[in-house]
Amino acid sequence: MSFTGKPGKDKKVGILGVPLGFGAGKTGNELGASVLRLAKFRDKYLCDHIHDLGYEVKDYGDVNISRPNRSAAVCENPRFLPEMTIAGQLMADSVKEILRNGEIPVILGGDHSIAIGTFSGISSFFREQETDVGMIWFDAHADINTHETSPTGNIHGMPLAAILGYGKEELVNIEGFAPKLKPQYCAHVGARDLDYGEQKRIHELGLRENFFTMSDIDRRGMLACVKDAVIIASRAPGGFAVTFDIDMIDPTFAPGSGTLVRGGTTYREAHLALEIIAEHGGMRAFEIVEVNPMLDQSNITVELAGELILSALGKTIL
Repeated sequence: MSFTGKPGKDKKVGILGVPLGFGAGKTGNELGASVLRLAKFRDKYLCDHIHDLGYEVKDYGDVNISRPNRSAAVCENPRFLPEMTIAGQLMADSVKEILRNGEIPVILGGDHSIAIGTFSGISSFFREQETDVGMIWFDAHADINTHETSPTGNIHGMPLAAILGYGKEELVNIEGFAPKLKPQYCAHVGARDLDYGEQKRIHELGLRENFFTMSDIDRRGMLACVKDAVIIASRAPGGFAVTFDIDMIDPTFAPGSGTLVRGGTTYREAHLALEIIAEHGGMRAFEIVEVNPMLDQSNITVELAGELILSALGKTIL
């Protein structure tokens, strides 16, 4: 199957929910997928909006995630490692099924730990095609901690490290190979809250030029930074995936997340970033994470998340 350029006339989307929240420090992210499906915005449900963009839409339901039936030990790092390993493989299998059906996976999280499993599936699928796939990672945080540098042990701070091949073997080797992502095909947009260990790893891996922090966005503008991010991720011959943590956006516009950091992007900057990606073409999967309905205000974060999915799939003002 060919994966070049923008989707053709027969555009297909496969929606997948990942109701997993135990990778984070606060509960509620596990509810994000259900609420995104059920919430109406602009008088329609998400599936209906995607259909209006010209896509054939299939909802694959939710990955069958089993919640831990125990409490994490105080010294446990990473927290819930066995449960996350099992869940990661289930996610990988589900995403590969969607890709094999010729559809663009639209993944509804869930905390950001799910990217370990979902991108493992994406990378594995393209590996079977004997090609590499890139990644654009939108986030207030680097998510490049390992168990050795994490101050919390929460796996939602470790997924980028894991898919780059760093961290616990159980997470790194989902799908039986590592790394899932080559550093030269990785771009990160929106970082403003990094741990010391993350800063060190970024420089050691030579990734500073691949990270477009909020300071970079302030100086250069979102347009220039995202265009450069697309160039980096598009170096991968198979195209690229996008994972979007809602906390990249300033809490003023997106209060419904458990890891809020002031000084994020505006509502319009976030849409612009995804509009640029859709305009360029080459996106093979889209994922939105860390939407926590329990912390939201008047459902504005949930609605914004739905709107961002549409921008990533090609919705424009005119």
